Amino acid sequence: MRELALHLLDIIENSVSAKADTIQILVKEDHKADRLQMVVQDNGRGMDAEMVERVTDPFVTTRTTRKVGLGIPLFKAAAEACNGCFTIESEVGKGTRVTVEFQLSHIDRMPLGDLASTILTLVIGSPEVRWIFHYIVDEETFEFDSRPIHEALDGLPLTDPAILAYLREMIETGIASFHTTP
Repeated sequence: MRELALHLLDIIENSVSAKADTIQILVKEDHKADRLQMVVQDNGRGMDAEMVERVTDPFVTTRTTRKVGLGIPLFKAAAEACNGCFTIESEVGKGTRVTVEFQLSHIDRMPLGDLASTILTLVIGSPEVRWIFHYIVDEETFEFDSRPIHEALDGLPLTDPAILAYLREMIETGIASFHTTP
């Protein structure tokens, strides 16, 4: 994968598959500390301790459509190659938390990519999930929560062109309001 946003999408698909109904996403750029942190936390099925230990192995997957699971191992390798780290915490019946950290200025760090399109894809693709997205750059924060939008729409589909345009503009404007690094 060429962008961190695509790695996030891959990790978040695991949360959707685990039947999470609330998924929180944090992307935090701290220029002073020279760190980029990404966190995905869900309230899905979770994993037992044995699976948590094995999940970074590319030859371990719970999918039945293929015999390898490269998303988590590749994300972990990308972080570690950029003076970062990867942690995963999970509890059966409670959910999972994946934290990935990079040296923000590392020459080999992939660009963040199209984060707005990634978030919009998730919201539209899994409207039954409550999406909570926090994007923090130094001291400034953009927050997106899909619950108030669903409540205001009162049953109108998110795929309505006017609603889709509104969501895209809201998310793109919120993310673009920060001076970010590539």
